[in-house]
Amino acid sequence: MHSSNHIIKFTDDMTVVDTTESAYREEVQQLTVWCRANNLSLNVDKTKEMVVDFRRAQSDHSPLFIEGSPVEIIKSTKFLGIHLVENCT
Repeated sequence: MHSSNHIIKFTDDMTVVDTTESAYREEVQQLTVWCRANNLSLNVDKTKEMVVDFRRAQSDHSPLFIEGSPVEIIKSTKFLGIHLVENCT
């Protein structure tokens, strides 16, 4: 696990929280490799990505791909009973 990553596991769900995009993408890649090596698969249709960016000059976020399939980018989600929105309002 990359030192800047925080992984939150709950039942059959997992959340990767990171402060740098490159470390986040690396963590997802490592998770994909681990799943393949252990005969598990990630359900890309159920996988969602939410980007929270507090920088003044925000740039476009390139899509995340898992096994060649793009991950859906969402603007809000409910996580452990809390509603999260990308701009934290």
